[in-house]
Amino acid sequence: MSEETQGRQPTVTPLRVVVALCLFAPFVAMLWVSSYAKIEPKFIGIPFFYWYQMAWVVISTALTMVAYQLWQRDQRARKAGASK
Repeated sequence: MSEETQGRQPTVTPLRVVVALCLFAPFVAMLWVSSYAKIEPKFIGIPFFYWYQMAWVVISTALTMVAYQLWQRDQRARKAGASK
């Protein structure tokens, strides 16, 4: 291997895979309609169909925050690795 390819960090890392999964999970959850297209169980009188979607608003926000923090950590590590 040449010196140029030895010094480069891999593009796909476990951390980046976790970031992708955090961002991809809400899409899968919302696009798989048959998994939540039902009325029961109700939560404080709200049919499952509605409260499941509202729960994913909160879950998506949390997952996006986690993905952002992990991405920032990855970028700092790459800058530190590049400056060596």
